[in-house]
Amino acid sequence: MSAPHAEPAKVEDSIAQRAQACTLCHGKEGRAAADGYYPRLAGKPQGYLYKQLLNFRDGRRHYGLMSDLIDPLSDAYLSELAGYFAGLSLPYPPAQKAGLPPAALAKGKQLIFNGDASRKLPACVQCHGQALTGVQPFIPGLLGLPRDYLNGQLGAWRSGQRRAVAPDCMAHIAKTLDSDEINAISHWLAGQDLPPGAKPAPHLPAPLPLDCGGLQ
Repeated sequence: MSAPHAEPAKVEDSIAQRAQACTLCHGKEGRAAADGYYPRLAGKPQGYLYKQLLNFRDGRRHYGLMSDLIDPLSDAYLSELAGYFAGLSLPYPPAQKAGLPPAALAKGKQLIFNGDASRKLPACVQCHGQALTGVQPFIPGLLGLPRDYLNGQLGAWRSGQRRAVAPDCMAHIAKTLDSDEINAISHWLAGQDLPPGAKPAPHLPAPLPLDCGGLQ
Protein backbone atom coordinates (compact mmCIF):
# COMPACT_ATOMS: atom_id res chain seq x y z
CA MET A 1 0.00 0.00 0.00
CA SER A 2 1.37 3.41 -0.94
CA ALA A 3 1.85 6.07 1.70
CA PRO A 4 -0.91 8.70 1.88
CA HIS A 5 -0.16 11.83 -0.12
CA ALA A 6 0.91 14.65 2.17
CA GLU A 7 -1.04 17.88 1.92
CA PRO A 8 1.13 20.83 0.87
CA ALA A 9 1.92 23.24 3.65
CA LYS A 10 -0.41 26.21 3.74
CA VAL A 11 1.20 29.63 3.60
CA GLU A 12 -0.62 32.65 4.94
CA ASP A 13 -1.67 34.92 2.07
CA SER A 14 -1.46 38.41 3.55
CA ILE A 15 0.48 41.59 2.98
CA ALA A 16 2.32 40.96 6.26
CA GLN A 17 3.52 37.59 5.00
CA ARG A 18 4.55 38.97 1.61
CA ALA A 19 6.35 41.90 3.24
CA GLN A 20 8.74 39.47 4.93
CA ALA A 21 10.74 39.47 1.69
CA CYS A 22 11.58 43.13 2.40
CA THR A 23 12.76 42.42 5.94
CA LEU A 24 15.57 40.16 4.74
CA CYS A 25 17.48 43.37 3.97
CA HIS A 26 15.59 46.04 5.90
CA GLY A 27 15.71 44.23 9.23
CA LYS A 28 13.13 42.50 11.39
CA GLU A 29 9.72 44.08 10.80
CA GLY A 30 11.39 46.81 8.76
CA ARG A 31 13.20 48.33 11.74
CA ALA A 32 16.46 48.81 9.73
CA ALA A 33 19.41 46.51 9.34
CA ALA A 34 22.32 46.65 11.76
CA ASP A 35 24.90 47.43 9.05
CA GLY A 36 23.55 50.96 8.57
CA TYR A 37 23.07 50.56 4.82
CA TYR A 38 19.42 49.55 4.58
CA PRO A 39 17.04 52.15 6.02
CA ARG A 40 14.13 51.75 8.40
CA LEU A 41 10.73 51.30 6.78
CA ALA A 42 8.49 50.94 9.82
CA GLY A 43 6.45 54.01 10.68
CA LYS A 44 7.52 56.20 7.75
CA PRO A 45 4.72 58.06 5.91
CA GLN A 46 2.97 55.85 3.37
CA GLY A 47 3.21 58.47 0.64
CA TYR A 48 6.97 58.75 1.11
CA LEU A 49 7.54 54.99 1.01
CA TYR A 50 5.33 54.67 -2.06
CA LYS A 51 7.18 57.42 -3.93
CA GLN A 52 10.55 55.86 -3.12
CA LEU A 53 9.39 52.54 -4.55
CA LEU A 54 8.36 54.39 -7.71
CA ASN A 55 11.72 56.18 -7.79
CA PHE A 56 13.57 52.84 -7.70
CA ARG A 57 11.30 51.39 -10.36
CA ASP A 58 11.54 54.44 -12.63
CA GLY A 59 15.30 54.98 -12.33
CA ARG A 60 15.51 58.04 -10.09
CA ARG A 61 17.15 55.91 -7.39
CA HIS A 62 19.69 53.27 -8.29
CA TYR A 63 20.06 49.93 -6.56
CA GLY A 64 19.74 46.96 -8.87
CA LEU A 65 18.30 44.54 -6.35
CA MET A 66 15.49 46.91 -5.39
CA SER A 67 14.72 47.82 -8.99
CA ASP A 68 14.58 44.17 -10.06
CA LEU A 69 12.33 43.21 -7.15
CA ILE A 70 9.71 45.87 -7.69
CA ASP A 71 9.78 46.18 -11.48
CA PRO A 72 6.96 43.62 -12.03
CA LEU A 73 4.75 44.98 -9.23
CA SER A 74 1.73 47.19 -9.87
CA ASP A 75 1.29 50.69 -8.46
CA ALA A 76 -1.60 49.44 -6.32
CA TYR A 77 0.51 46.66 -4.83
CA LEU A 78 3.40 49.04 -4.10
CA SER A 79 0.99 51.40 -2.35
CA GLU A 80 -0.39 48.53 -0.27
CA LEU A 81 3.14 47.47 0.68
CA ALA A 82 4.02 51.04 1.66
CA GLY A 83 0.86 51.24 3.75
CA TYR A 84 1.74 48.07 5.62
CA PHE A 85 5.13 49.38 6.75
CA ALA A 86 3.76 52.86 7.45
CA GLY A 87 1.25 51.33 9.86
CA LEU A 88 3.87 49.65 12.03
CA SER A 89 4.60 51.34 15.36
CA LEU A 90 7.85 49.88 16.66
CA PRO A 91 10.57 51.08 19.05
CA TYR A 92 13.58 52.83 17.57
CA PRO A 93 17.15 51.73 18.31
CA PRO A 94 19.33 53.67 20.77
CA ALA A 95 21.09 56.70 19.32
CA GLN A 96 24.63 56.29 18.02
CA LYS A 97 27.47 57.86 19.95
CA ALA A 98 28.69 60.94 18.11
CA GLY A 99 32.24 60.73 16.83
CA LEU A 100 32.83 64.42 16.14
CA PRO A 101 34.06 67.24 18.40
CA PRO A 102 31.43 69.51 20.01
CA ALA A 103 32.11 72.43 17.64
CA ALA A 104 31.36 70.31 14.58
CA LEU A 105 28.19 68.91 16.15
CA ALA A 106 27.09 72.44 17.04
CA LYS A 107 27.51 73.45 13.39
CA GLY A 108 25.39 70.51 12.30
CA LYS A 109 22.67 71.40 14.81
CA GLN A 110 22.74 75.02 13.67
CA LEU A 111 22.10 74.01 10.06
CA ILE A 112 19.37 71.55 11.09
CA PHE A 113 17.38 74.11 13.09
CA ASN A 114 18.31 77.41 11.45
CA GLY A 115 19.74 76.71 8.00
CA ASP A 116 21.91 79.40 6.40
CA ALA A 117 20.03 82.38 4.99
CA SER A 118 23.16 83.74 3.29
CA ARG A 119 23.15 80.68 1.00
CA LYS A 120 19.36 80.38 0.81
CA LEU A 121 19.71 77.08 2.63
CA PRO A 122 16.56 76.16 4.58
CA ALA A 123 16.65 74.47 7.96
CA CYS A 124 15.93 70.74 8.01
CA VAL A 125 13.04 71.32 10.43
CA GLN A 126 11.24 73.52 7.90
CA CYS A 127 10.47 70.43 5.82
CA HIS A 128 11.02 67.41 8.08
CA GLY A 129 9.07 68.83 11.03
CA GLN A 130 10.11 70.54 14.25
CA ALA A 131 10.56 67.14 15.92
CA LEU A 132 12.43 65.81 12.84
CA THR A 133 10.09 62.80 12.76
CA GLY A 134 8.69 63.56 9.30
CA VAL A 135 5.42 65.01 8.05
CA GLN A 136 2.46 63.29 6.44
CA PRO A 137 2.07 62.24 3.70
CA PHE A 138 5.39 62.50 1.86
CA ILE A 139 8.24 63.72 4.12
CA PRO A 140 10.36 61.21 6.05
CA GLY A 141 11.79 61.59 9.53
CA LEU A 142 15.50 62.15 9.95
CA LEU A 143 15.94 60.67 13.42
CA GLY A 144 16.48 56.98 14.08
CA LEU A 145 18.61 56.54 10.95
CA PRO A 146 22.27 55.42 10.99
CA ARG A 147 24.73 58.20 10.14
CA ASP A 148 26.30 56.09 7.38
CA TYR A 149 22.92 55.92 5.67
CA LEU A 150 22.32 59.67 6.09
CA ASN A 151 25.78 60.46 4.74
CA GLY A 152 25.29 58.06 1.86
CA GLN A 153 21.94 59.54 0.80
CA LEU A 154 23.07 63.15 0.99
CA GLY A 155 26.18 62.18 -0.97
CA ALA A 156 24.01 60.44 -3.57
CA TRP A 157 21.96 63.61 -4.04
CA ARG A 158 25.14 65.67 -4.44
CA SER A 159 26.46 63.34 -7.12
CA GLY A 160 23.15 62.87 -8.92
CA GLN A 161 23.01 59.17 -8.06
CA ARG A 162 19.73 59.80 -6.24
CA ARG A 163 17.07 62.04 -7.76
CA ALA A 164 13.45 63.01 -7.27
CA VAL A 165 10.84 64.47 -9.57
CA ALA A 166 11.86 67.99 -10.62
CA PRO A 167 12.24 70.46 -9.08
CA ASP A 168 14.53 68.34 -6.91
CA CYS A 169 14.78 70.35 -3.70
CA MET A 170 16.94 67.80 -1.86
CA ALA A 171 19.50 67.78 -4.67
CA HIS A 172 19.73 71.57 -4.39
CA ILE A 173 20.20 71.39 -0.63
CA ALA A 174 22.78 68.60 -0.76
CA LYS A 175 24.82 70.42 -3.41
CA THR A 176 24.80 73.59 -1.29
CA LEU A 177 26.27 71.75 1.71
CA ASP A 178 29.94 70.82 1.80
CA SER A 179 31.23 67.41 2.92
CA ASP A 180 32.06 68.55 6.47
CA GLU A 181 28.59 70.03 6.90
CA ILE A 182 26.93 66.84 5.68
CA ASN A 183 29.02 64.81 8.10
CA ALA A 184 28.18 67.14 10.99
CA ILE A 185 24.45 66.99 10.21
CA SER A 186 24.50 63.19 9.95
CA HIS A 187 26.41 62.76 13.22
CA TRP A 188 24.07 65.09 15.11
CA LEU A 189 20.91 63.45 13.76
CA ALA A 190 22.14 59.90 14.42
CA GLY A 191 23.05 60.90 17.97
CA GLN A 192 19.49 61.80 19.01
CA ASP A 193 17.08 59.43 20.73
CA LEU A 194 13.43 59.39 19.69
CA PRO A 195 10.74 59.59 22.34
CA PRO A 196 8.47 56.53 22.62
CA GLY A 197 5.62 56.62 20.15
CA ALA A 198 7.24 59.21 17.89
CA LYS A 199 5.29 59.61 14.65
CA PRO A 200 5.28 61.89 11.59
CA ALA A 201 3.51 65.21 12.14
CA PRO A 202 0.09 65.51 10.45
CA HIS A 203 1.08 68.72 8.61
CA LEU A 204 3.65 71.50 8.47
CA PRO A 205 2.95 74.75 10.35
CA ALA A 206 4.10 76.84 7.37
CA PRO A 207 4.56 76.43 3.59
CA LEU A 208 7.66 74.65 2.33
CA PRO A 209 10.65 76.96 1.80
CA LEU A 210 11.43 75.42 -1.63
CA ASP A 211 9.47 73.94 -4.50
CA CYS A 212 9.76 70.16 -4.26
CA GLY A 213 8.48 68.08 -7.16
CA GLY A 214 8.74 64.87 -5.14
CA LEU A 215 6.02 66.06 -2.76
CA GLN A 216 3.31 66.51 -5.37
